[in-house]
Amino acid sequence: MIMKHLTGLQLMQAMLNGQIPAPSISETMPMTAIDVSEGKVTFEAMATDRHLNPMGGVHGGFAATVLDTVTACAVHSALPAGVSYSTIDLNIKMVRPVPQNKTLIAKGKLMNLSKSLGISEGTLTTEDGKLLATATASCLILRP
Repeated sequence: MIMKHLTGLQLMQAMLNGQIPAPSISETMPMTAIDVSEGKVTFEAMATDRHLNPMGGVHGGFAATVLDTVTACAVHSALPAGVSYSTIDLNIKMVRPVPQNKTLIAKGKLMNLSKSLGISEGTLTTEDGKLLATATASCLILRP
């Protein structure tokens, strides 16, 4: 499988189906794609005792990293083959503390895509739908 010939959606689906390995960040921040379509992604994530701040709570960087992932992947899922992206702006609002050792749901949705910029939004919730954090992101579109 030649990666540069795959659209963003095809690449994300290949990861989802286990045809190519997930990026190594998913080992540091346990998260797995569970649904991918053009402009939309859903991941499961779980904060563990490896993600704690000095006070013993889940570090805000955990939510930030998961939300950066889903917002960027939402943009990526709409890109043609050979086109990439880079996050240039990530705005996060923390709503509740992130619980440890609980399955969390992170969703990303593309809001707008132009030739040079993708804008997306994301949410991090508990399995029963309690909002933990929200984000918006801007991604620079990198064309060959």
